[in-house]
Amino acid sequence: MRIGVDLTSAVTQGGGIGRYTRELIHAVTQLDLENEYRFFSAKQPLKLPVPNSIPQGNRIRYRQSPLEDKWHYRIWYRLRIPIPVQLLTGQIDLFHSPDFVLPPVLPKVPTLLTVHDLSFLHYPNTFPDSLVAYLNQVVPWSIKRATHILADSEATKRDLESLWQISPEKITVLLSGVTSSFSIVDEPTQIERVKAKYGLGNAPYLLSVGTIQPRKNFQFLIRAFKPIADRFPHNLIFSGGKGWMYDEMLAEVEKQNLRERVRFIGFVDDVDLPALYSGASLFVFPSLYEGFGLPLLEAMACGVPVLSSDASSLPEVGQNTAVYCSPHDLNGWTENMNDLLGDQDRLQHLSQKGKAHVAQFTWQKTAVQLLNIYEKIKEST
Repeated sequence: MRIGVDLTSAVTQGGGIGRYTRELIHAVTQLDLENEYRFFSAKQPLKLPVPNSIPQGNRIRYRQSPLEDKWHYRIWYRLRIPIPVQLLTGQIDLFHSPDFVLPPVLPKVPTLLTVHDLSFLHYPNTFPDSLVAYLNQVVPWSIKRATHILADSEATKRDLESLWQISPEKITVLLSGVTSSFSIVDEPTQIERVKAKYGLGNAPYLLSVGTIQPRKNFQFLIRAFKPIADRFPHNLIFSGGKGWMYDEMLAEVEKQNLRERVRFIGFVDDVDLPALYSGASLFVFPSLYEGFGLPLLEAMACGVPVLSSDASSLPEVGQNTAVYCSPHDLNGWTENMNDLLGDQDRLQHLSQKGKAHVAQFTWQKTAVQLLNIYEKIKEST
């Protein structure tokens, strides 16, 4: 087969869906020795968030569009001008869009669409109004035209079935993997190098990872952390690029008088993340909603005990290897952080359980499943 894939998120987004797409496509192209791949992306920014975003190989072709991403959105999704994606990919036998939206594709070519979550339906107040309106238009339109849909978790699949009445036969759950670079960093000099690079100081720390936006519930976590800062020497570190509607979150640090104890360190290079995770005493993930929640597994892979929200897919992903609490229970989060930091034996037990659990999530396993899905879609059309 000649498989077309939109890699725009892989070359323009450092974390989140960008990382998901990079890891998935690298794993698939390393494993697949038969099919050909026709990748394209919108015009790349001057400075790429992550180098080497595009796989290389004899069976791989990549074309960069002369248009920036915003123009793709305007032409394909807002105006719905039916310029086929084959103009960028050339002739293809299957097209896969890994980022919610499906461009126009010539007739008789089957399509696969990845829908990571429906958080914009559950928590529209955590998104800009314009983005909610846009997603409510283009995601259902894309789903309707897709031959088949990939969901990140059973929770997302249930949402698609219940909220939009999508037939379960049209949806397959494809779990993410954790790249092998995420493992325990036990060399103190590596951890100290990363702490120095991002200005973390010498204090122990709790860590949370994610784009700075309201759905991640970081403002809530800062309030829950306030009593912890009075009892323990730990700082609270947030790693992630700025998303939207984050001013109130940043202001909460000043409101709680935690300027010296809470730090937003921005986007962290992939090569530094394992050491950043490994140096943490506890990983805290209070998100209101996640389609999968990959940082939870990355933390476990690095041997860090996890305190997580019990929302959406997170108990499904972490199972019994994390401590869970409602993302609305402020006192519960404070009490759980207090109890865990005061019980080293329990922290060690969680670390061991998490490390064993995450071993089942590999990108190679995900790639094998995806290749089978490609074959089934092609055979059925």
